[in-house]
Amino acid sequence: MSHNFRLTSSQTMAIQHIRQIAASRREAAQATIREILQMSNIPWSRWEEAVSKLRTHARVALHFHPDRPLADMRSVAQALLEQGTYKSQFETQISNGSVSAYSGGARDLWEMKLFGGAYQSEGSSNSDRPKYGALDLMLHSDGPSPRFGSCYFLLAPQSSYRSTYTYGGSQDDPAEKGTYEEFDDILAAVLRDAFFREYALGEKDLSPRQVIDRLLYRLDQPVTERLKQRPTHNLNHFIEAQVHGDLSLQDDVDILVADPSFQGKDIGRTLEKLCTTYAIELHWHKGYSIRADEVPSDFRGAIHALARRTNRHRQSD
Repeated sequence: MSHNFRLTSSQTMAIQHIRQIAASRREAAQATIREILQMSNIPWSRWEEAVSKLRTHARVALHFHPDRPLADMRSVAQALLEQGTYKSQFETQISNGSVSAYSGGARDLWEMKLFGGAYQSEGSSNSDRPKYGALDLMLHSDGPSPRFGSCYFLLAPQSSYRSTYTYGGSQDDPAEKGTYEEFDDILAAVLRDAFFREYALGEKDLSPRQVIDRLLYRLDQPVTERLKQRPTHNLNHFIEAQVHGDLSLQDDVDILVADPSFQGKDIGRTLEKLCTTYAIELHWHKGYSIRADEVPSDFRGAIHALARRTNRHRQSD
């Protein structure tokens, strides 16, 4: 697939809007990058080599919960198998974040601000809306943003060229935005966090040099390498990707990394059939486990109350 993917006028407008914002911040971002590289004693040529590797090999990951029921009570996995396309929240009406994908809803309003009203323009439809994922740079076994689903598709690297990016969730309207043509502001934010906080994209003790080494030496490794690691449970720190244009399982998805809790069950069999049907490489990560009495009290949703109840029942048995 070429980078000249056929986009609608609203999709083109959305990408151009983000590109213009990023271009206006390019000079300051480049100054930050040069300063941090200089303080870290990293040659500019090595940085350019790492960015080139990113542009060639980095993939967008789309996280999803395959067992979620849709309005017609089909599971997400079954709908994906039958339709062969990955749809936006405005089409599915389900979300792992804000369930507000309707005209005038919170998601509609923040997309209006984020993309300069491109998707509210005349002739734009819900099927034009972007699909949300995260750029997979750290190669964690459970993906770059597991809060949004325990399974994830890895898209063909070409899809990254029709994506826009924010440093963190777009609902918070972070200042750092970009496209692959104008990516300096996003990369400056990663380096800034690695240099000043020694923490970026869900990893502790991460220096700018280690970020660059990750891009240079690991981005092109087979997916089996990451699956040797335990999940990192990085819930909040990621480069969000908004993928513009249709997403075909046959043409745009290369790999599915699935949650092993579904293996051998109906959902797992549906995922296996999906991968066979659309020629997608299937892998299973190591899965998740935590003691009921160790579930954090600030865990999103009702999971803490459920864990506490489970633990009480276990103690009373």
